[in-house]
Amino acid sequence: MQLPGTQVSVLEAASATDAKSVSALADELGAKPETVVGAVFELQDRGLLTVEERTEERVELTGEGEGYVESGLPEVRLYRAAVEAGATAEPVSMGQVIGASGLEGGAVDIALANYARKGYGQIDSGELTANPDADPDADGEATVLAALADGGVDAADIEASVREQLVSRDLVSVSESTERLVTLTDAGVTALMEGVEESETVGQLTPELLTSGEWQDVEFAEYNVEADAETRYGGKKHILRQTADRVKDTLVGMGFQEMEGPHADAEFWINDCLFMPQDHPARTHWDQFALDVPPMQDLPEDLVARVEDAHRNGVGPDGDGYHSPWTEDVARGVDLRGHTTSLSMRYLSGHAVGELEPPQRYFSVEKVYRNDTLDATHLLEFFQIEGWVMAEDLSVRDLMGTFTEFYEQFGITDLQFKPHYNPYTEPSFELFGEHPETGEIVEIGNSGIFREEVLRPLGVDCDVMAWGLALERLLMLTHGFEDIRDVHGTLVDLDFLRTEEVVH
Repeated sequence: MQLPGTQVSVLEAASATDAKSVSALADELGAKPETVVGAVFELQDRGLLTVEERTEERVELTGEGEGYVESGLPEVRLYRAAVEAGATAEPVSMGQVIGASGLEGGAVDIALANYARKGYGQIDSGELTANPDADPDADGEATVLAALADGGVDAADIEASVREQLVSRDLVSVSESTERLVTLTDAGVTALMEGVEESETVGQLTPELLTSGEWQDVEFAEYNVEADAETRYGGKKHILRQTADRVKDTLVGMGFQEMEGPHADAEFWINDCLFMPQDHPARTHWDQFALDVPPMQDLPEDLVARVEDAHRNGVGPDGDGYHSPWTEDVARGVDLRGHTTSLSMRYLSGHAVGELEPPQRYFSVEKVYRNDTLDATHLLEFFQIEGWVMAEDLSVRDLMGTFTEFYEQFGITDLQFKPHYNPYTEPSFELFGEHPETGEIVEIGNSGIFREEVLRPLGVDCDVMAWGLALERLLMLTHGFEDIRDVHGTLVDLDFLRTEEVVH
């Protein structure tokens, strides 16, 4: 029997009694693993080898987990301090126990979150009790962390509930690896006994063969296009970016132009031009991110004066301002934009691309930043679909019709609208859609007709309807995600990201 050289080497190195891994064969032969894999599957197709795939799961400590092996889990340290403070007999001040435990910063929150869950005691009204029957030495999570540090535990031996907690706390990481084990078949043994010779075939076209002209005379080995091979993942657009591109294509098709602008901007453009009073709760550090940088100097002085006058006195003979503090120092402060309406203000004022004459349509699909609490529908940074139309005699019907046309492009036809209050639009309403999996009504955007107090200082003498829509929530409605963190962050399913496509 004649075989290509690599196949002969693999066949001779394989055993009929001891399964050898592909990596071991590659080391033994001094060959690349992918070369050996190709030869193995060729030999398997000939019936000379059997290939068995074995998946191994590995559980490893993270940096935080290693730290707790040294210092102890925060909840265990809190319990021991509570016992020493006498909390098994009567409630003790939580501050006293925390101070005695030596816990600081985020470790305090971690300890408090896990203290009652593990039955170490109760926390109520700033006081803490300790369960005298609790045994911190038998803490399952601490035991597994210590065993992993010593290398004395297999992934299969870890209790599922304990592993789930450790993974959720980011104290361990779980990874899988697939190993191929190769064994000679009876036919393979027979072939070796009868003798296997290396064929005079060439497996790869090389520069030397091309330059010498030998490629015309040699015999090339057959190429098995059905053979299994190592999976290679190339670069691919994130599904969220794919959705953003589709949104852009849709809006351009509806006659809109795209806006661009800075992520960090003056509060003047972010809030003041929107007729948001400077003492509005949404303008505090609890809702937006202020940057410790010098104030922005490049602001149009005449526009600043008109915006200030609108805040103080309102617009028109019947206008009425906020009668609340307004200072240029606040207006010049620099924040990360909490909405892309700052771009709209730059464009409508003529500051971005010059004075605009109606009709005009503009949009952006850009990232914004808010100091929100992370949950299934909120992130600290997310994408907003900003848009506005400048024209004469616009109405809410025009706005609702625009949304209907836009969302129909994504298969969403069950929009619901609810009146709403905004400082910068009147009338205003929110948009809602039905989640395809849960049936829950999900808020997907906010909209309205810009008020006179917004438009007149900008020099706009016609109507402008505008909106801010959530790109991530659009993705939730089109793909059925129940948690926005299934698309963002460390918990995303990588296989999903590698295979999912946004279909146009």
